Amino acid sequence: MNDGFDWSADKLTALRLGRRLVAEVPASRPDRRAFVDIRPTQSEPDAQARDEGWVRSDVKRSFRLEHWEYERERIDGFDYDIGAVLIQSADATDESELVIVLSAWGVRPRHFVYPWDSDDPK
Repeated sequence: MNDGFDWSADKLTALRLGRRLVAEVPASRPDRRAFVDIRPTQSEPDAQARDEGWVRSDVKRSFRLEHWEYERERIDGFDYDIGAVLIQSADATDESELVIVLSAWGVRPRHFVYPWDSDDPK
């Protein structure tokens, strides 16, 4: 069953490795831009792995999701956070709950990219 909420292998791997992903979503007004980001939670074993010079994969990782909106004219500068508005946020305890939150927000996994491939100012 493909309901459009399947992750590509590279993006799912990134999440399991604790990497942040970003999706640009429609903003409330033309003079604004909006992004949803997924931040996998970091744990003590992640810190230990980092200190040892490697990255730990975790299929039981939890996630923090945030939907931010920014003033279009400030997004490329240092002051991107002036006028920024947190639209909504949520925590997902696992990958299945992550899909539930994204579904409720109307954002599909295929919209997510790596932060360096986006205009997200963070």
